[in-house]
Amino acid sequence: MFTEDKKIQNTDMEEASPDRDSRSSHGQMGASARQLPRVADFLFEAGMLRKTPRSGYQFLGSGQENVAEHSFRTSVIGYVLAMRTGADVGRTVCLCLFHDIHEARIGDFNYVNRIYNTCDVEKALQHAMEGTGLTEELIGQWRELEEAKTLESRLAQDADQLDFILNLKEEMDLGNQYAAKWLEGALPRLRTREAKDLVDEIMKTDIDRWWFARPDKSWWSRGNGHKKS
Repeated sequence: MFTEDKKIQNTDMEEASPDRDSRSSHGQMGASARQLPRVADFLFEAGMLRKTPRSGYQFLGSGQENVAEHSFRTSVIGYVLAMRTGADVGRTVCLCLFHDIHEARIGDFNYVNRIYNTCDVEKALQHAMEGTGLTEELIGQWRELEEAKTLESRLAQDADQLDFILNLKEEMDLGNQYAAKWLEGALPRLRTREAKDLVDEIMKTDIDRWWFARPDKSWWSRGNGHKKS
């Protein structure tokens, strides 16, 4: 059974620290070893994101992805934005990587679901991290992301939206007329100038340009790149 939230935090912080009566390396190693079973639990839990669908696409009528797939490209986008703005790259990527980790427990609430349902993200995170030594750091990341006061958190928020926008652009290019309506709602959510500049380029880019337009045109006329006999 789960203990009270405050007790969870205190226990986790105690386990993350050296023994109060001894600051020896042996004491630190002992605390770390005691955390390993819960760390193993957490890693299995993180794998649940591969099986957790992003639920909004059922309303769009096309497209699909799971939360793990979304988190991966969001992290890539966060890396790019941080590199281009001089932000802390590691911090930005971590904010992106873990931004939906709680959905292994609560699932993905789309905008329709949120009209009728609420969830306690911090409680889900506390239960997931209990005994791992990670509670303070990951709940701190969640709060930073929600407050959106740091450059890194704003970039991570934008990375989350840009991944969604990229998917909508793809669905629109493939013929889903409703994706254009969704884009009208998604584009104004961007916060940073870098993300807004990037989305301008995204919106005028064909989804296949990265591979279809790159080879010399003669590559296609030769057929699969084979030299003419």
